[in-house]
Amino acid sequence: MSENGGNNENKLANRIIPVDIEAEMKQSFIDYAMSVIVDRALPDVRDGLKPVHRRILYAMHLLGFSPDKPHRKCATTVGEVLGKFHPHGDAAVYDSLVRMAQDFSLRYPLIDGHGNFGSVDGDAPAAMRYTEARLSKIAMEMLRDINKDTVDFKPNFDEHEIEPVVLPSRFPNLLVNGSSGIAVGMATNIPPHNLTEIIDGIIKTIDNPDITIDELNETIKGPDFPTGGSILGKSGIREAYQTGKGRIIVRAVTEIEQYAGNRQRIIVTELPYQVNKARLIERIAQLVKDKKIEGISDLRDESDRNGMRIVIELKRDANAQVVLNRLYSFTQMQDTFNVNMLALIQTPEGKFEPKVLNLKEAIVHYIRHQEDVIRRRTRYDLEKAEARAHILEGLKIAIDNLDEVISIIKGSKTEAAAKENLMNRFSLSEKQAQAIVDMRLGRLTALELEKLEAEYQDLLQKIAYYRDVLAKPELVAAIIKDELTEIKQKYGDERRTSITAEESEIDMEDLIKDEPVVVTLTRFGYIKRTSSDAYRSQKRGGKGISGITTREDDFVVDMFTTTTHQYLMFFTNKGRAYKLRAWQIPEAGRQARGTAIVNLLELEPDEKINAFIRLNGNEKDAFLVMATRKGMIKKTPLGEYSNVRKSGIQAITLREGDELIETRLTDGNEEIMLITRNGMCIRFHEKDVRPMGRTSMGVIGIRLDEDDEVIAMLRCVPNTTLLVVTQNGFGKRTELEEYKVQARGGKGILTYRVTEKTGPLIGAVAANEDDDLLLISTDGTIIRIHVEEISILSRVTQGVTLMRTSEDNRVVSLARLTADVKREHDEQPEDENASENGDGDSEPEQEP
Repeated sequence: MSENGGNNENKLANRIIPVDIEAEMKQSFIDYAMSVIVDRALPDVRDGLKPVHRRILYAMHLLGFSPDKPHRKCATTVGEVLGKFHPHGDAAVYDSLVRMAQDFSLRYPLIDGHGNFGSVDGDAPAAMRYTEARLSKIAMEMLRDINKDTVDFKPNFDEHEIEPVVLPSRFPNLLVNGSSGIAVGMATNIPPHNLTEIIDGIIKTIDNPDITIDELNETIKGPDFPTGGSILGKSGIREAYQTGKGRIIVRAVTEIEQYAGNRQRIIVTELPYQVNKARLIERIAQLVKDKKIEGISDLRDESDRNGMRIVIELKRDANAQVVLNRLYSFTQMQDTFNVNMLALIQTPEGKFEPKVLNLKEAIVHYIRHQEDVIRRRTRYDLEKAEARAHILEGLKIAIDNLDEVISIIKGSKTEAAAKENLMNRFSLSEKQAQAIVDMRLGRLTALELEKLEAEYQDLLQKIAYYRDVLAKPELVAAIIKDELTEIKQKYGDERRTSITAEESEIDMEDLIKDEPVVVTLTRFGYIKRTSSDAYRSQKRGGKGISGITTREDDFVVDMFTTTTHQYLMFFTNKGRAYKLRAWQIPEAGRQARGTAIVNLLELEPDEKINAFIRLNGNEKDAFLVMATRKGMIKKTPLGEYSNVRKSGIQAITLREGDELIETRLTDGNEEIMLITRNGMCIRFHEKDVRPMGRTSMGVIGIRLDEDDEVIAMLRCVPNTTLLVVTQNGFGKRTELEEYKVQARGGKGILTYRVTEKTGPLIGAVAANEDDDLLLISTDGTIIRIHVEEISILSRVTQGVTLMRTSEDNRVVSLARLTADVKREHDEQPEDENASENGDGDSEPEQEP
């Protein structure tokens, strides 16, 4: 027994292998890590898919769940994938399937889902037993030609099935849909791109293999996220494309709107990629509650099937731009996409290894994959064509020797003997002999014989073409370009994500052509620029062209031509000045409303634009003349306003309770008129106002009574009349000759005798007979009157009724429409209640 025990101990000792625990742990961990990297976490550079996604698409292909078939239960697909290809949990498979169906996760979804597949709010999808799915149309391009030996196959986990190592991927899915995943010790995060841009970039690379990444960047502008958003700056894009790693800052798309009570609200229509909308709203609400963001009065989600709309209403005294900047700082309304273009590449030895790729490397790997797919498909088609041609050659021999062939077959005892005899007699192969034996008698008709000959000639042409393709790399490249162009035409679309350059990165003026544009400004502060070509010249008697589409109570107050490189200066009631280049005003179509000006200028909540001038760069000796409501006048050289910050500068210092009402650009030799609420007017030469510094308060332009204020400042322009309008709808025109030039600082002379019947003056303009006048009442009624229809009367008359008013409805403002602006209004319907000429009384109402 001891002897047997000793033998067992010796056998056991021979089976024990000494192992260094440190080395074993290292090797085991490496094996585990590579298993996770290759089989689970990282995409293949060729088709951009991880194994689970590839298996889902292939399983649906095998099941026939194509776009032309009805949707099928997702549980069916998940079961097929688990049973044949993916030895993991069902949750992993279903979650991957769901993501491929979400249009907010993939730029071009590969699964066409039916049912609840989750939402951008983070809602979970319904269980797989409730949802249905099929392959999307673009997913069929991933699988096209897979049955033509275009890719390698390998045994599945139990070696009962085979699965593709990679899909043919007839479009560059890695860059188009992107990918993200966490492996062991590494992670990938590849952003989605626009299909059209990527395909154009690939075609450029095929045409010019030496193309640089900067040249590619001209075509491939940057990532294009399914949820839109706006990429801030191009430096992160360039870094990511050059090195494979970079930080791309993405902002929500917002608009600042004016609404009731002169308040503002921020409208969010697009969010950065992968931002949960519901959590974002919760975060904003919490920040407001914690007083980290102030100025928000209401927050609600108005999103529907037509798109996203988050409404952030602001308090009356809140600055919308300041609130928006804090939202960018504290919430995911500004997010960072950390690019890490890590993917699996195949080494010459056939092994897979992870590698960080720049943009060109990713494209080159895809092109090589497509070259391999085209060659393998061509080789497959060539073999098929040669095999069929071989059979047809045998059939032709049989037809040419038909009587003898029939005799041989009839004289043979068995089919095998018949084949053997045919092979010996006509030197046929076994396949040819079998085809002759199997041929039906119906194939011997004249028509069938012609078809065989035509098929044979067609095959000869195809065989020659296939051999040509395999021999000439340029033909392979041409096929790739043609097929990619076809896919681009079928599935290509416009970018969703805009790219805005940071001010520190680029001078946009260098990229913008200096060309004529038309700038339009409406009463409610909507502004736009339009190419001057949109307002083409028309012959007299034409119908005109459709003008701007505005709100019912909004209308164009000014419209002028300028060029994209020229400046516009804006002046607010608080005495601040802002400056914009014309190209900074968003371009819009002729009928578009435009952009609210609060989106372009950093205005305070109760600050409004009440004057603006356009500059052409030739105003070296020009002056800005400003008038305030309390009768102050100020003249400052234009050069004092050469350096206007984005946040604006103080144009004039105002006394408490005063505000700037008008700004005019002059040459230093103009005559100025100030008109007051109580009907006083003073005309003086601007030389009476000495030039002073930018921040000065100015001097007295007109001395006011305690209850009076200035309502307008005009330049005395030849061939115009002074047109004034009262609160109760009275108005008149008066020749400028009735107003003598006097010294600045006096009380002026009477231009209108204000009575209880007429009410005080609310506005005054210098108008000629070609202009029109718009009057606006407190209830929003707008009436349009031809200036030539308003009587010219002396200074002290009350004028005529221009608009019927009541105690509850008074005239609050007016606007003069010049010839250009009138054309913009020609397509706008006039108020139904307005009379044809807008004049209630045909005769002037003289003062007693």
